[in-house]
This record gives sequence, structure tokens and C-alpha cells, in this order.
Amino acid sequence: MKYLISLLIMSVLCADAFVGASQTPAADNIDAYLPLLKNKKVGLTVNHTARVGKEHLLDVLLKNGIEAVRIYAPEHGFRGTAGAGETVDHSKDEKTGIPIVSLYGNNKKPSPEQLKAIDCMVFDMQDVGTRFFTYLSTLHYVMEACAESSKELIVLDRPNPNGFYIDGPVLDTAGYRSFVGLHPIPVVHGLTLGEIALMINGEGWLAGKSKCRLTVIPCSDYTHKSKYALPLRPSPNLPDMQAVYLYPSLCFFEGTPMSVGRGTEFPFKVFGHPSFKGKSKYPFAFVPQSKDGKLEPLFEGKTCYGQDLRTIDVDDFVRDGLNLDLLIASYQDYKDKTDYFKRTFTLLSGNKTLKEQIIAGKSAREIKDSWKDELERFKKIRKKYLLYADFE
Repeated sequence: MKYLISLLIMSVLCADAFVGASQTPAADNIDAYLPLLKNKKVGLTVNHTARVGKEHLLDVLLKNGIEAVRIYAPEHGFRGTAGAGETVDHSKDEKTGIPIVSLYGNNKKPSPEQLKAIDCMVFDMQDVGTRFFTYLSTLHYVMEACAESSKELIVLDRPNPNGFYIDGPVLDTAGYRSFVGLHPIPVVHGLTLGEIALMINGEGWLAGKSKCRLTVIPCSDYTHKSKYALPLRPSPNLPDMQAVYLYPSLCFFEGTPMSVGRGTEFPFKVFGHPSFKGKSKYPFAFVPQSKDGKLEPLFEGKTCYGQDLRTIDVDDFVRDGLNLDLLIASYQDYKDKTDYFKRTFTLLSGNKTLKEQIIAGKSAREIKDSWKDELERFKKIRKKYLLYADFE
């Protein structure tokens, strides 16, 4: 019952916040959450994006007398510098000496022992609004752990830069749940992490249909009609807003032999493959290289030939939601069709159907039409948990 009350309260708080364009993250509204943390031992599930203005949330809390005793770090680490898939170890924050618990790798969900030192958890990370961006999965496991250990969770909400549309296949939880997709939601879900936390609780998606003691502190002046420009890159390979907008469509290539420009200055703004050399449709050449000792990128040191999307009109690119034309064309132009789809593709798409449709030669329009019924069902569920004015 408490999560329903929290939802009602948050909805009322947001009712007067639909005018204006400042789009202020909840972390900036210190007065809304500091009283909830007084005289408590606080854990923080945060990374480099947990900012209050130009200061990190951790520093702001300590400055205000809050006893922060543990940091829980997601993929890319507390400082946001680890590459995709790179091991993130338990450590200590160099600045404060506070222990850091890694929530990536073999320890995606904090154990009861790792939560023992805290009274409540604060979650604050900048998401990009896709099912396969792993900060959402980290939120799920933190909610589950807090529910099992009777710890309160406070989510400081942030605007969703891709929150102005909904698209993609809904994940089939019967066979395709993974760290890049845990919930029966589409690829682009049109929710903030605060809203989706309420949905996870309300729909009983935690293990054993448990409920987390959840409070969501909302953003100010944000609506799903807004386009929010991120002040910091959310992860190492999303360097700017163009990459953030292209990411929902280009991430499918991560389940294929295609490079999306990891190891270049323009990741998620290009795609290509060495075998496309000489094809007029793929005139752009790039060479992935390792950087700063990070994991070796796909096709390191080899010339890839593909398309440079940095000059396209991004608004036009996302006008119809996800772009499947590039994916379909690259499959058709790839020589060894049996080698095109990796196991990770079905995890990213959330089902085997998209792969089968592309192999069968379906057009992007035919594929998108097949999503309509499941998207309508999702939208009805989604409306129950909206904290902000919708785009429709």
C-alpha cells in the first residue's frame, strides 16, 4: 500500500511542474530528500552522473551532515570510466575513503551482508531510456535486495533524454531475461527510472512479487514532451546527445558482426564492417583502436567500411521511433548470413521474432506493425505510473 501512496504523493507534487523548461533533476531539490536521510546510515547507488549542479551527490550529502557509509557502483564504475563489459572491482573512494561495492560482474545484486551497514539506500543515475541500458537492471536488483533486507530505497529521478517516444518489441520474459533486459517492456519505454521503479513495484516484477519500500523524488519542470540535453555523458561510449539519440537503434548492431565505432572518437554514431570494403552504400572508413588500456574494441586495428551518421538530421532519424532500415540493409549486404546474428541479438531484442522477421525479408514497416498490439498493452500499464505529462 505504501508504494501506492508514494505514487499518489509524487503525482501531486509533479502536477504543478509541467510549466517551464529548466528540467531540473531531483538531486538538485536538496530540501526534498535531506530530511529523509537525517540520522541514518546511507548507502548510495550512484555513478559519475549523480550530480547536484557541478558537485557529486556524495560530496553534497557529506557537506550537509549526512552519514554516507557505502557506495554501490554499476557498470562503468563509480567514476564512470570503465568500458562496457569491463570488470568493476570492490574498492574505496580515493577522495572520502568510503567503501565501494561493485554491482557489476558476478555481484549484480547487493547481498544482505553488503546492505548490513546501511539504514536506507539512495539511487541516483542518469539513464537513457532503453531496456538494454544496464542502469535499469541495477535499479531492479537494488530494489529486490532492499525489499529482502527491509531497507528503504529513495530514487532521485532524472529526465529521460529518449522519453519522448515508445517503440520496439516487448521483452519475452519466458526465455530472454538477462542483464540487458529483465522486464516485459519495449526497447524504448518512455519512462524515467523513477517511473519505472514504481512500475516494477506495482506490477510485482521483483522476485516473489515482493515490494520495496520506495520513495521517488521527482524532477521539476520535466515532461515527456521535453527533449533533455544531458550535462554529462552517461557512459564512456555515449559521448554526446547525437549518440544518445542514435543509441536505441544502433545498439542492435552489438548483437551482430557490425562495429558501432567503439574504439573511435565517434562511438554509436557510425557502423561498419571490414567486409563492406568497396560497397558504394558504405563509403565511410574507420579504424577502431584501444584507448587508455581499455578492453580491445571489435576489429581493433582493422579498417571498417560503413556509414557515418554524424551528418544526419537526428530529429528526422527518431521521428518514426526506432530505425530498423540500417539493420535490415546490413544483414542483406553481409555475405555469410549464418554468421550475422549472435546470441546477444535475441537478448537485446528480447525475443527471437525480430531475428526471424529480418531473415524472412520483412520490411521495417511490417516488423513495426507486428509490435502494435503489445505496445498498446504496455502503454496502458505505463499510464498508471507516469509522474510527468505525457507526449501524447
